[in-house]
Amino acid sequence: MTAARIHAHGGSEVLTVDRVPVPEPAAGHVRVRVTAAALNNTDLWTREGAYGIRGDHPSPAGWIGPIDFPRVQGGDAAGVVDAVGEAVHDSLIGARVVVDPATYDGPGDHALPARILGSEYDGAYAEYLVVAADAVHRVDSSPLDDAQLAALPIAYGTAMGMIERGGIASGDTIVVTGASGGVGIALVQLGVARGAEVIAICSAGKADGVRDAGATHIVDRAGDAWAQVGRIAPDGVAAVLDVVAGTNVHAGVPHLRPGGRWVVAGALGGHDINIDVRSLYLRNLSIVGSTMHTRPHFRALIDLARNGAVRPLIAQTFPLTEVHRAQEELGSRRHVGKLVLLPGGGA
Repeated sequence: MTAARIHAHGGSEVLTVDRVPVPEPAAGHVRVRVTAAALNNTDLWTREGAYGIRGDHPSPAGWIGPIDFPRVQGGDAAGVVDAVGEAVHDSLIGARVVVDPATYDGPGDHALPARILGSEYDGAYAEYLVVAADAVHRVDSSPLDDAQLAALPIAYGTAMGMIERGGIASGDTIVVTGASGGVGIALVQLGVARGAEVIAICSAGKADGVRDAGATHIVDRAGDAWAQVGRIAPDGVAAVLDVVAGTNVHAGVPHLRPGGRWVVAGALGGHDINIDVRSLYLRNLSIVGSTMHTRPHFRALIDLARNGAVRPLIAQTFPLTEVHRAQEELGSRRHVGKLVLLPGGGA
């Protein structure tokens, strides 16, 4: 089969399109014929080793730590189960599925992701993928196409985790930063589906796409964005769902209403923040870190996928052999919506 693998941390030169054996499912596992694999910033950062470039003794690493090479990239997969291992009922064969990219740190609903598809184990940039049977979720009757289904796991899973941890409810007014990115668009769509009024911060050139995703108000990030938020919501907002951080936090926290929540899942604008802690405890505010999703969060997302309540925006699709061009486009941030590889199946 064809697979796109990294052989070290580095630039695009470490990513190659290779012919490799089709994997066989072990006991408790299934093999998925991948019909679509979406791209995420995690793919670039894993390839570059950026997750490890921090601290006093930085060393390139994958999402959770050192990874084994070569590694098939890709955390987002949709496809069809075509083989099962021992202890897995063969009724799964032929099922249309979305793969949960997380392996959790324990059983139960409160377990957190500990390993990620495409980083700690081989991922979806391939014609076939083997995962644990409990990682596949059936979506046989979903009206979403394969590219839309593949767009869900990491970006929309991360967004669903933020929505749930932020306690977003119908009627809330919320702010989404970085609203034109993969997670940002997902936050806008999921917030609207939850019944929230969404104030989206993005560049002016991407405003139309974000508005099409359902944002009630568009705020140009190039201006005094938080002053604009203040004029739209003078009494404050229920929550800020943030993938930018940096100076945004200092400027934005005063615009939370008493009891408001700041949920952060990224640091595109910088890792360090500066706030007056009194603004937290005197107004009962919360700053919540949110990495990906839990099992219940992912099940809730799949329920939305089954009935088409959320339809991911697809900016462009590519054949698997054009993975370098796809990753270059991802890094350019010129698009609104998701970029998706279409492996096409076949050994």
